[in-house]
Amino acid sequence: MLLRDKVVIISGIGPGLGQELALAAAREGARLAICARTPARLDKVESDVNDLGLGTEVLRTPTDITDAGQCRRLLDRTMQRFGQIDVLINSGYTAGGYQLAAEADLDDWRRTMETNLFGTMNMIQAAVPHLTEHGGSIVNVNTKVSRMPRETMGGYAVSKAALRMATTQLAKELGKHRIRVNSVFLGWMWGETVETGLAAAAAQRGISISQVRAEIASDIPLGDIPEDSDCAKSVIALASDHFLAVTGACLDVNGGEYLPL
Repeated sequence: MLLRDKVVIISGIGPGLGQELALAAAREGARLAICARTPARLDKVESDVNDLGLGTEVLRTPTDITDAGQCRRLLDRTMQRFGQIDVLINSGYTAGGYQLAAEADLDDWRRTMETNLFGTMNMIQAAVPHLTEHGGSIVNVNTKVSRMPRETMGGYAVSKAALRMATTQLAKELGKHRIRVNSVFLGWMWGETVETGLAAAAAQRGISISQVRAEIASDIPLGDIPEDSDCAKSVIALASDHFLAVTGACLDVNGGEYLPL
């Protein structure tokens, strides 16, 4: 098991990647501290983890990551419960409004940055004092959109591009404490959220959802939209000790849709 006996904190728990990260970490032997703004989402994911029948310990803490005090509370509760922290996976995000950049409401961009950059930094700053004692791993979930801009998603892309640079800066600064900081850049992921969106698009166009999926898959070298559960496995692997020699990395997990030079 990649995370046997490790304590893993995951933000952004909810439908899609968040819940799959929790399930993947549990399958790899982790003890979990999960957070989201919505308590009902935490209840659902804890139930799903319990259904695995692995006896996974789960600590749930409703947390708004834009509030530094709530982030510190989460870390304090985790230390009180488990006595250690080994891995932090920052999956919390907001997509913000869908607007052309030249016409965008910049207050919306600020709110998006507040979650995607500063919210993630709140989590990291709360975790670092606990990680410096014995080292650990931080993985920031990023997006293909910050590498391949899409119209009307400028605020999201810019906030995640800032997070990429913050990750690089942290990797440089925290290496002396044996804290690794890496990024995973995700693209299309097949799961509840994407399926709902594509179903609406298919209905609007009067075609089947399988046709819409095939159109998207035609630009992906591996031939299909990756399952969100498979994308979660990549995050878990990068967080694990199998990548002890890696920090500051940008791992693209999108079936090859984005191929860096």
